[in-house]
Amino acid sequence: MKKWSSLLLVLAMAMGAQAQTTGNYNQHEAFAPMFYPAFGDKVRAADGTPGPEYWQNRADYSINATLDTLNQSIKGSVVINYTNNSPQNLSFLWLQLDQNIYNQSSRGVATTAVTGGRWANRNNFNGGYNIESVEVIVEGKAEKANYLINDTRMQIKLAKLLKSQGGKIQLKINYSFKIPEYGTDRLGRLNTKNGWIYEIAQWYPRMCVYDNVYGWNTLPYLGQGEFYLEYGNIDYNVTVPGNLIVVGSGELMNPQEVLTATELKRWKEASQSDKTVMLRTAAEVTDPASRPFTKMLTWKFKCLNTRDVAWAASRAFIWDAARINLPSGKKSLAMSVYPVESNGDSSWKRSTEFVKGAIEYYSKYLYEFTYPTATNVAGIVGGMEYPGIVFCSYRSSGPALWNVTSHEFGHNWFPMIVGSNERKFPWMDEGFNTFINTMADAHFNNGEFLDHRMENRHMAARYVFRDSTESIFTIPDVIQPQNLGIYAYYKPGMGLQLLREEILGPGRFDSAFSYYVHQWAFKHPTPWDFFHCIENYTGETLDWFWRGWFMYNWRIDQAVKGVTYNDNNPADGSIITIENLGQLPMPVTVQITEANGKVGTVHLPVEVWQHGATWKFRYPSTDKITKIVLDPNNKIPDFNPANNTWKAE
Repeated sequence: MKKWSSLLLVLAMAMGAQAQTTGNYNQHEAFAPMFYPAFGDKVRAADGTPGPEYWQNRADYSINATLDTLNQSIKGSVVINYTNNSPQNLSFLWLQLDQNIYNQSSRGVATTAVTGGRWANRNNFNGGYNIESVEVIVEGKAEKANYLINDTRMQIKLAKLLKSQGGKIQLKINYSFKIPEYGTDRLGRLNTKNGWIYEIAQWYPRMCVYDNVYGWNTLPYLGQGEFYLEYGNIDYNVTVPGNLIVVGSGELMNPQEVLTATELKRWKEASQSDKTVMLRTAAEVTDPASRPFTKMLTWKFKCLNTRDVAWAASRAFIWDAARINLPSGKKSLAMSVYPVESNGDSSWKRSTEFVKGAIEYYSKYLYEFTYPTATNVAGIVGGMEYPGIVFCSYRSSGPALWNVTSHEFGHNWFPMIVGSNERKFPWMDEGFNTFINTMADAHFNNGEFLDHRMENRHMAARYVFRDSTESIFTIPDVIQPQNLGIYAYYKPGMGLQLLREEILGPGRFDSAFSYYVHQWAFKHPTPWDFFHCIENYTGETLDWFWRGWFMYNWRIDQAVKGVTYNDNNPADGSIITIENLGQLPMPVTVQITEANGKVGTVHLPVEVWQHGATWKFRYPSTDKITKIVLDPNNKIPDFNPANNTWKAE
């Protein structure tokens, strides 16, 4: 989902109320011995890795769909090959029918405020799936399924148990639906000068996840929460009018059938070029010769080891591409499609450059990009991610386009590769992604779009600890819409920055974070798996931080209390007293200035606060101390920085 504006952040921080000293620190709460709700087992080990008996079910899809541009609709048929790898026999299955949120009788419509909002079903659109037939195929024999549809879920009751540990079943569903013009900022269609742009997602019935944590994960789709999906291979064919260009997740399997000879030649050039190569120019958009001369074309795609696929189609697309260089030496292809309205030098003409830069950085920092193409689509959607393809606003340009492109492609790691449960824990994808975005900002083109306004965390404390605060541990549909950007994106992202910069150090954190990604690639981690994994790899007990920053809303407030001198002689050393007045302890950085101009720095570990709210330490002063500053570089989000500084009278 799209990156939240830094301007909003700055405005919100400026509006923060004057901080008050609370003095409510309790070391017994902060360092309580029990934190984890359960011990490790053979499925999820106590060290935060998948256990020797870890399992997850699998869903492979074969889809055939047709885009009807006259009726603005999709007609499709999907065959789902579902494998039950769990230790339980299953008597029923659950599927997601996300298009049903666009039905006027849906829970999503019912729970939308009268003022509307980003997730509202607009223009009184009445859509949803028309399920024409549901069949269960066992040993090649198709039988009419016994199914029940409730809002955005479908339950299929099985005549025979689906056996555990490898039992297989096939489902075939024929369906259709009308395409909303605005699809809760995740899909839709945009009417441009040269035709409609269709951004198609959540476009086929998908299996719900069955795991060892909740069993069937069947939270309804209400708009603000995102997705939790099984992995598998997906083959899909999209039939469209012959004058449309189609881009989608995965590999295009029949380029010779759907591209012109000129486009095929340019595609090959782009796959060998670090500079952007035009596949279809602005001038060619209105040239019939830029498309094969046929009434209808079927575009065939395959995406391997994926949790989803999406696609886009338009006759208005300008199309360009460039090579992506991956750490192993493999190559992928960055691509962008956009209308002439977006064809600016500081706008979508740079999109493929942005895609390439983001993918190459994240591949090096975390885990190699796994898809053959990475496509950025300009359309009505402000910012939304799917495997190998993202939808970004056609209006974006300059820093805004870099930010949304980097953010949406960052999601190819969280949650496309590391498959966390977005319906319950948005911070495990949005927050983690926000963190890696800041890393990419500093790296791309020598920090061209790096926003230094975000670096003062004393100011940021007013934002994350404001009175209307909510816990990061809140499901997205419960988070107040005005708080989503804080507690799903910004605060958890800052939490990883604090771990990296102030608690563990860059080297230890980067190695541990990469380890977590590699352990849980294409699997389903829980928050506890993440916490365990980082602790075990770094050798640190961090429950005090998980508890205060992620689970609760504990504020940080460190203070300097005063100075005394040994034998009342500054030259013989001094004793400095500091305090922890907020509920959340943190390591301490102390900068000391003496009258002779000498400046020293002391770093204290978080364990000094295990003894209470006050701590004294010796400092080898040689002259009178004139000034003491805690956190001199404003790296800690201290809610009351006024008491961070002490000056001699």
